[in-house]
Formats: sequence, structure tokens, C-alpha cells
Amino acid sequence: MPAETVVASGLVERIGLEDGAIHYKDQKDKISLTLPIPNHATGLAQVAKMLMDEKTGVIKDVAEIDLVGHRVVHGGKKFSDPVEVTQEIKDKIRDLILLAPLHNPPNLDGIEVAEKIFTKSKQIALFDTAFHQTLPAVAYKYAISNKFLTEDNVRVYGFHGLSHKYVTDRAVEFLDKPDAKLISIHLGNGCSMTAVQNGKSLDHTLGFGPNDGLIMGTRSGAIDQSVIFFLMDKYNYTKEEIINILSKESGMLGLTGYSDLRDIEAQAEQGNKDCILALEMNAYRVKKFIGAYTAALNGLDAIIFTAGIGENSSTIRRMICEQMDYFGIELDDALNEERLPNIRSINTANSKTKILIVPTNEELEIATECFVNFK
Repeated sequence: MPAETVVASGLVERIGLEDGAIHYKDQKDKISLTLPIPNHATGLAQVAKMLMDEKTGVIKDVAEIDLVGHRVVHGGKKFSDPVEVTQEIKDKIRDLILLAPLHNPPNLDGIEVAEKIFTKSKQIALFDTAFHQTLPAVAYKYAISNKFLTEDNVRVYGFHGLSHKYVTDRAVEFLDKPDAKLISIHLGNGCSMTAVQNGKSLDHTLGFGPNDGLIMGTRSGAIDQSVIFFLMDKYNYTKEEIINILSKESGMLGLTGYSDLRDIEAQAEQGNKDCILALEMNAYRVKKFIGAYTAALNGLDAIIFTAGIGENSSTIRRMICEQMDYFGIELDDALNEERLPNIRSINTANSKTKILIVPTNEELEIATECFVNFK
């Protein structure tokens, strides 16, 4: 930074599975390893090991690193800007674990592992909730007693903010339309959608915690609260058991037995009815929010597909865009099947609404925020 030169990049995936994988690439080498990665701390330790490898690493000494940026999912009302990590900051992140049980624990693990490895660096925390501080009261307030907002800060916070901010900024540049009405569709193991105009988040599918809205890898998404009470009454489940069911045993995993969409699509192609229905349910839920957010925006210039599934699954994109011509959404099937690295439109020439694939770059968003605020 500030040249935005990528010295090395990589990915740790299938965390928690026996066939975990780590991919590493720099300007000379490209390495992929398959090994068990039981948790995020193990994954980050492997990342650091690759970065500092004597033969293929790009860092000779940890002192070369000035700043380490950490994505933290839930910042509650406490954090609307990046902060340098202190013990007090870690304690506040820990206090918010109940609101993001899948993410804040590994986020905190990542910070603590990095503190041990990069001992000379400033650790910077950036929060996925920050982008959604612009939500108006009609969108962020729940229809419960006002005291729960004023006394307990119970409200919609929203998540994936680093991704939604990055891709909508890129879409505005691509369309050359600063006031563009956009729906950003972030589809990965976690999924969310955001209605954006004038670069501001106006509505969002995730809420007080990251378990509302769309169907996700292991999370249920929106569910009638009566179901929760029924399960607790019938099976005497504890609060912790219910959280585990809705966060770790539901979503696509609960519907199919698989949490990775690549496995689900492969099974669907072989005729697995559970997987076929799960894909249909996934797309249907997205369609409903496109309709809702088009109404909230009073128009629509473009929808954006981003993140691992949104960028790579032509199947999901096709299923979402089918029978959406009322909204001016017309997909070009040939363009949809192409695999290209940059921002691009995949709509037909006659489509009133642009359909964009915008590769997210949370790493660059994090690096930029760190450099601008702490270098």
C-alpha cells in the first residue's frame, strides 16, 4: 500500500472438515495443500507458515509487517469505525459472541494468533456491521417495545458490510451512476442482500445477529419464532442447543446433509431430490428479497452477484434470474457461463436492469481502511 500491489494471496477452505485445503500464490509460486484444518486458528497458523517459508515465503521477518487487518463480523453499536486492538477491544468483541456465535469466536482467535506471530505489528479490527449504520429507523427498528432499543440496543445491525461496500462502490464506478439503485447479493457460506442508493445501505437481510434472511450453508435464515418455542417445549432444548441447531445444523446442511454448495450442485445433477429442492428454495428466497428491495428503492438499476457462490455458481445465478422479467432482469445464458476475473455484466442487451458479477475484495477494503487510518 498505497499501490495496492498484491504480494501474496490465498485461501483456506473447508475449515472443520477432514479434507481441508489451503491455497497460496505469490508472483513465483502457486501451492495447494490438502490437510485437516479443524479450526480457524489452525488455518491462520498455516497461512503465517506459508508467508514466512524460507523457500516460497514473501516475508523474511515479522517486523516487515506494520499493520494486520482483521475482519470482525459483529461490532454491535459500539463500533462504526476501524479500531486498533487492545485488551478492552477484545473484551468487547468477546461480549458480542452471543450475537455472532459462528464468527466472532474465530475472528477473535485470528486476532490472538496474529498477536503471537506478528508481535511488532498493530492489530486493526474492522467491523462488518459498520457499513449498515446508515440504515433508516424504518429499516433497523424492530416492532417490539421501544425500551429494548433505547436500553438494550436491540435493532438490525447488518453484516458483510466490507463486501457490500466494496462491490457497490465498484458497481457505481462501472455504471458511472453515483445515485444508482442497487441490490447487492452476497452469496457464500453466509449470505445477505443489501439495498443501496447513493453509496449508502438502506436495508439489509441480516439483523440483530447474522442468522436472518437468506438460506445459508449451515444457518437457517428467516424462521418463524414460533418454531423455536415449539422445539424448546417439545424437546426441552436449552438456549445453547437452539443456537447450535439454527447456526450450525440448519440451512443447506440441514436440508441436504451438505454445507458446501459445490457438493449440493453435484448431487442435484445426479438427481438428489433434497439437493434440487434446496437449490430451488435458496433461489426463491433471494427472488423475494429482490422484489422487496426494488419496492424499498422505488426502482432498480442493477443487481450484483458477489462472494464465493455469487461469483462462481452459474446455476444459482440462473435460478435467481429466471422469471424475473417483470423487474427488467434478463440473463444472457452464454455470458453467465463464462468464468472471467473482473467486474462484468451478464444481462442481455435488452435487459432494463443490469446484472453484474463484481468479485468482492474484502482484503483490499481492509488494507485501504488500515492504511488510510493507521499508517
